[in-house]
Amino acid sequence: MDIQSASSVVLQALTQATSQDTAVLKPAEEQLRQWETQPGFYSVLLSIFNNHLLDVNVRWLAVLYFKNGIDRYWRRVAPHALSEEEKSSLRAGLITNFNEPVNQIATQIAVLIAKVARLDCPRQWPELIPILLESVKVQDSLQQHRALLTFYHVTKTLASKRLATDRRLFQDLASSIYSFACSLWNHHTDTFLQQICTGDQQAALSSLERTLLSLKVLRKLTVHGFIEPHNNMEVMGFLNAVFERLKQFLECCRQFGPGSLCREKLEKTIILFTKVLLDFLEYHPWPFIPLIQRSLEFAVSYVFTEVGEGVVFERFIVQCMNLIKMIVKNEAYKPAKNIEDSKPENLEAHKIKTAFFTHQTLTEIGRRLVSKYFLLTEEELTMWEEDPESFAVEETGGDSWKYSLRPCTEVLFLDIFHNYSQTLTPVLLEMVQNLQGPSNVEDPVQMLMKDAVYNAVGLAAYELFDNVDFDQWFKNQLLGELQISHNRYKLIRRRVIWLIGQWISVKFKPELRPLLYEVILSLMQDPDLVVRIETATTLKLAVDDFEFRTEQFLPYLESIFSLLFQLLQQVNECDTKMQVLHVISCVIERVSIQIRPYAGCLVQYLPILWKQSEEHNMLRCAILTTLIHLIQGLGAESKNLYPFLLPVIQLSTDVSQPPHVYLLEDGLELWLVTLENSPAITPELLRIFQNMSALLELSSENVRTCFQIINAYIYLSATDFLQNYAEALCRSFCELLRDITTEGQVQVLKVVEIAIKVSPVLGSHMFQPLLPAVLRGIVEGERYPVVMSTYLGVTGRILLQNSGFFTSLLTQMAVEYNQEADQLLGSMIEMWVDRMDNITQPERRKLSALALMSLLPSDNSVIQDKFCGIINISVEALHDVMTEDPETASFKDCMLMSHFEEPKLTDDEEPPTEQDKRRKLLALEDPVHSVSLQQFVYEKLKAQQVLMGDQGFQALMETVDTEIVRQLQEFIHGM
Repeated sequence: MDIQSASSVVLQALTQATSQDTAVLKPAEEQLRQWETQPGFYSVLLSIFNNHLLDVNVRWLAVLYFKNGIDRYWRRVAPHALSEEEKSSLRAGLITNFNEPVNQIATQIAVLIAKVARLDCPRQWPELIPILLESVKVQDSLQQHRALLTFYHVTKTLASKRLATDRRLFQDLASSIYSFACSLWNHHTDTFLQQICTGDQQAALSSLERTLLSLKVLRKLTVHGFIEPHNNMEVMGFLNAVFERLKQFLECCRQFGPGSLCREKLEKTIILFTKVLLDFLEYHPWPFIPLIQRSLEFAVSYVFTEVGEGVVFERFIVQCMNLIKMIVKNEAYKPAKNIEDSKPENLEAHKIKTAFFTHQTLTEIGRRLVSKYFLLTEEELTMWEEDPESFAVEETGGDSWKYSLRPCTEVLFLDIFHNYSQTLTPVLLEMVQNLQGPSNVEDPVQMLMKDAVYNAVGLAAYELFDNVDFDQWFKNQLLGELQISHNRYKLIRRRVIWLIGQWISVKFKPELRPLLYEVILSLMQDPDLVVRIETATTLKLAVDDFEFRTEQFLPYLESIFSLLFQLLQQVNECDTKMQVLHVISCVIERVSIQIRPYAGCLVQYLPILWKQSEEHNMLRCAILTTLIHLIQGLGAESKNLYPFLLPVIQLSTDVSQPPHVYLLEDGLELWLVTLENSPAITPELLRIFQNMSALLELSSENVRTCFQIINAYIYLSATDFLQNYAEALCRSFCELLRDITTEGQVQVLKVVEIAIKVSPVLGSHMFQPLLPAVLRGIVEGERYPVVMSTYLGVTGRILLQNSGFFTSLLTQMAVEYNQEADQLLGSMIEMWVDRMDNITQPERRKLSALALMSLLPSDNSVIQDKFCGIINISVEALHDVMTEDPETASFKDCMLMSHFEEPKLTDDEEPPTEQDKRRKLLALEDPVHSVSLQQFVYEKLKAQQVLMGDQGFQALMETVDTEIVRQLQEFIHGM
């Protein structure tokens, strides 16, 4: 592409690509896409975005196309890679001058230079850094800023490279330019401070921008540029200077009101100073040890004393708290459990911390954390009144909440309390003691303080286990506070019920549970929505606890469930509805079938909520979870939900529908529990299975659940299911088996085995295309034991329950192997005997014995030749399943089931699902559970004896080891 002739056509295409008219835009984009691989295209783009007379939008687009081209075509090995000649020309053109007038374009150019530097610097681009260093010294304000901006992006990019050779190169670079970077930063910082003193705000703002950029460069060099930074005087000098500079900048804050541009930039720079310290502490904990004392003094003085008043702001407080927290909990600053194993650095850091955190300092920090930073703010109280749902969600950890001061404060409190509990426990207990008795509703300060103190006691519940008799406190104080109905006391009611929730799993006597449920019942009717939401959350913690007893909760179930349902209807926000739904799900899960009389209202409301939540997939996930537990609670009665339930499952598991990305996992779980609890198949339930073939193609982590669903259909109605879907399912399985793990292979074969067990004739016929591979696997000695075991299970089912089909399958396989069927049968029996130890489940071992013994009586010479092996397997299986009755001194088959009866359940046991009942009834017809192995072996041997005569049979028995014969006679003695 000739630059002179091409410039005009590329410029025209870029101009058209900025059009709002798609008829103009689309062809231009397609033309530009075709030019991407043309030699010279990027040289044209460079000349366009360097031409400041052109339209800004066109130049912006040229930069973006250039930047994307670096990602795609700059590497030597890339398809359509740029030539070395063009790259050399482009590198030179990028750093010819730094005078871009538009900020946004300047930033993009700096980023794309950094992208090239990542690939080419320093080897192919050794001149980049020297040119940048010279350019940041120039007097021209614009050029200096743009060079510094580029210098920062290049440094940031090179610092992010992680290969050892790249890190060494960056360390070499850091060593060579660190002095210059420090002097540059100091120069711009001093200039800024002088301009502030003279009141030249516009110039100060410009210098502050340069201070910020040079500090960003120093941050990357300091943190990533040195292996042993503590041995470099300049690095440690810079880090120590950070504290002084921070103080100077914080003082500057007094001169600018919140919201002003200069104040905004100042705060940004102050935060960057703290990031330097935090990053250095994270990456170099031991080199940071000389800075521990100064860091703690600085952070504590600004956050917990009067020093910071009037200058600190929220993000700065958060950063200081993070600094304290990281020092307090850093494992490198703690001695080993065995003090002799500690390194000198551990002991030195621990000594510094111990000297700093005196009793007085810890007491002051603890008091200030609770009495200042735990207090609800005016903003939060206003939100409570004006937007209670948002307040409730944020207080329980909403997205915006996690970036605010409160969680940071609470985490610091927990870390300090955990590490210094002996000192802080008496401090907190004294604060509790000072607030005993009801608070004065006319004294908002006292109310807020009690809220804060109770918050601290809840957070530190585990640490206070031995120091607080929570049961007594609950009965003697907290219960009374919950009964104060004054509107202003809602602050305390909400905090107390939250506090109880924190202590439930720590220290709360089971016998107090009924009293707690009465409290919850009362507070679920509180006039304040926030109190009701908090009460619901505590209810979830109560029913989730391992000491929950259903019988204690049942007297309150109807009323509480009704109030939860009302709350679900009252709240409007998606997050709040999800929160309440999770509580409802938890209650249903714990009370199980006891929910049936009270679920009607919820059953009627969920379809309405599902329709309303069409745009809120996360809320729909919560509805699916609720439905899962509801179906499990309703059991067979869940069939009444099918008009709503089945379309929900259909949508959630249809991979052609966009919502499946969010709903699939819960949708599959719901599908499975619906089948497990279904009393009978319906046409609609059968129809949903059309979604399955696409799901099996996904081969995702949900494939196990898919197999469970397939098995559930077979148990529910094998005939209807197999006649409708076995052919398509067989095709899917054949595709799956080409590229599947061993576990997946076993899952496929288990489906086949279950189908044959439930419906021997139909199952064998429908899955016939899969069966030759099974016999082939046995004959050829499949090497994976778990797969071999499953092969033998499938073959055992066919041989025992559909012997005619087995014979035809064997004949078919004999043709494939070019052998006689009897010869193939002999090979198979021989491998079966040899690999019997691969079978570990007693049921399958008995099945193998029954299957092989079913070949008798026989005058087939091959079967008689393998008689010894068949008897060996039978005796092994008899050892597995026979138990001796001590009263009669006789043996009985422990796997026999004679009749079906409903099990008697304790309160904590799950009732059997409809599928459990189906499987139990099926087991009664299964030869493994309905045929006595002892009796079967005896009858088959007797029939063989009749067939061969005594002499012939005796000769056959002599082929068996005498010890095995003795054991066999012991089992069948007396029959």
